Amino acid sequence: MKIFKVVFVLALVYVGTVVLFESSIGYIQPQGAGTLLLSVKDDSGEARDRVLSPFELNGQLYVAVNHWPRQWYERLLDNPIVTLTYRGESKKTTAVPIMAGSELKEISEAYELGFFIRFLTGFPPREFARLDDIP
Repeated sequence: MKIFKVVFVLALVYVGTVVLFESSIGYIQPQGAGTLLLSVKDDSGEARDRVLSPFELNGQLYVAVNHWPRQWYERLLDNPIVTLTYRGESKKTTAVPIMAGSELKEISEAYELGFFIRFLTGFPPREFARLDDIP
């Protein structure tokens, strides 16, 4: 019975740590030289900003969904025309979800997260979107 209590308490502490970490990231949205600001419209048409860490692969710009709070990504799927602010430049782009295939495999391998960050974030499923320029 004691081992059950210990495991239960450890599980609660872990879940609490993940919730605290994920909530703080969503709230403070740390910005730096390597981050981008993505403005995605919600159902009412109001733009909502999200600070993300982009990465480039084969000349394309991508963002990843690496956390449990992912309402911004659901909005992006509903409204893929977004405003991107990156390296001092703002422009409209089309967000293209990468769901399967060789592109997903290549991105997943190139942008692999370490065990510690996956553990800290509670092992959320990862999803990716490519940000294509609108001509």
